[in-house]
This record gives sequence, structure tokens and C-alpha cells, in this order.
Amino acid sequence: MPLSHPRRSALSEQVIAALRAQITSGEWPIGSRIPTEPELVEQLGVARNTVREAVRALAHNGLLDIRQGSGTYVVATSELAGVMQRRFAGADPRHIAELRSTLESSAARLAAERRTEKDLKQLDALLLRREEAWESGDAEAFVAADATFHLAVVSASHNDVMTAMYADLGEVLRDWLREDVGEELTPETYMEHGGLLDAIRAGDAAQAATEAARYPFLCRLAGVSSPAGD
Repeated sequence: MPLSHPRRSALSEQVIAALRAQITSGEWPIGSRIPTEPELVEQLGVARNTVREAVRALAHNGLLDIRQGSGTYVVATSELAGVMQRRFAGADPRHIAELRSTLESSAARLAAERRTEKDLKQLDALLLRREEAWESGDAEAFVAADATFHLAVVSASHNDVMTAMYADLGEVLRDWLREDVGEELTPETYMEHGGLLDAIRAGDAAQAATEAARYPFLCRLAGVSSPAGD
């Protein structure tokens, strides 16, 4: 549906908001190419220059990456996520592991205390999706499924600030996982997550925290996988 046509500056902000909504809603997921400029002009009912200005603004804020000859791609889900990705792109991997361990351990502890039946159903579904992605052999699909499962664990803490912070760090953590997993899935990089979900389901906060804290270090530092079914 074409947008209304208020004064130019307001219209530009309206287009930026519309494009941002496509990103944050997941309609345009990270890594996807957004519609071409002519397509956006037709969809939004605005001038080409207005679309171009909005795309450039979102690229400047770190949500989009304009690649000459290829298109424009989504690289972050929020301005802060884009900043986080640029800021920590060259960070020490051990420090990323420590940050992830700290955040996920705290979130898992709270999730065990606060999770709802709806949370548990979602976690069950996402854990299954993670296992299916692994079986498919598609490394990128596995990275996405694993990241989604962990975000759902954090979300089950029902701490909005912690969840927002973790989501903004999402692409940093996905880059970290991509490096560990590599282009080909191997048994050495698989980590079983059933124990974490079992602890959350049982309301065992201490065990949930322990399970969540150990994954980043087992994967990044020890280079070993957890025994299946532990």
C-alpha cells in the first residue's frame, strides 16, 4: 500500500521506518538481499530519490550493506546490532566466549525460574529445528537454528533488557559460531542441548546456568563436543 505524501523530510523518515520494520520483523532476514530500488519505489509509492535516501541512511546505521553490482543486503536487525558487529568484529574470541557464557548462564538461570508452558513449547520446537538443521548438513542453516534456540532461552528469562542486549549481539555471536562450525558440519563441532532444556523444564536454575555456561568454552576453547544425550 503506497505511503502518504507529507513533506519531504517526514516522508523520508516514514520510508526509513517502513524498511526498518521489514528488517526487524524478520521479513527480510539477515543475509538476504532486499528488493531492488525500482521494486521499492513501486511498493512504497514514493520517488526513487526518497527510497535511495532511506536505503543509504539504513546502510549508514549498519542495518544494510550496499554492494555495487550485487544488490543491498541485510546485515543487522537494529542500529545497535550494526554498531555491535562493527565494534567487536576483531575482538579476541576468548572474550566473546566469556561474554556469551556470562549472558547465557544468567538468562538460563532466570528461564528455569520464570519459563511458561508457551516458552517450553517454543524451545522444544526450536531444539528440534536445530537438530534437523544439523542432520541436513547445511552449516548456515545450523548456525541460524542454533542462534534462534539460544535467543529463545534468553527470551524465556522474561528480562526484556537482557533479551534486547542479547539480540543486538546476535550477529557477533553468529559470526563467532560460524568460525567454530566452519563450512562443513563435523561431529567434533556438535553440542547437544537437551540437558539445558531439561534443566529449564525442571525448574533447576543452578543446572540450567551450568549447562548454558559451558557451551561456549567447550566449543571454542576445548574443541570437544558434549556426549549425545547428556
